[in-house]
Amino acid sequence: MLYAIICYNDEKLVSGWSKAEDDAVMARLGAVIGKLAAAGKLGPVARLQPTAQAKVLRKGKDGPVVTDGPFAETKEHLLGFYLVDCKDIDEAVEIAKDLQKANDGPSAYDIRPVMFFNPGGPAPTSR
Repeated sequence: MLYAIICYNDEKLVSGWSKAEDDAVMARLGAVIGKLAAAGKLGPVARLQPTAQAKVLRKGKDGPVVTDGPFAETKEHLLGFYLVDCKDIDEAVEIAKDLQKANDGPSAYDIRPVMFFNPGGPAPTSR
């Protein structure tokens, strides 16, 4: 089963890292995702740019409304995601724990089953 592991962290903390600190975190995360890739469990991974560079599209009374980011007044922001192929939710939680150990700061991870993933192809009949 595919699981999305969605990473949240304190954006001010992360954006305040020096290049050396950021490189160190990315190296630790790279070690975790390298193991997942070698095991054939890793799907797409994305690191999102800061919310100040984001736009939000919402429905408005008179049509679509586009606003600048940040889009939420919260301490933690969505930083990125991992798509992993796991036998069950418990395995996905263990992977998220490894990712969290590699990441500095008060990070949080949502772990959610993915109902469908097949870019550019037909919907699967079963998994």
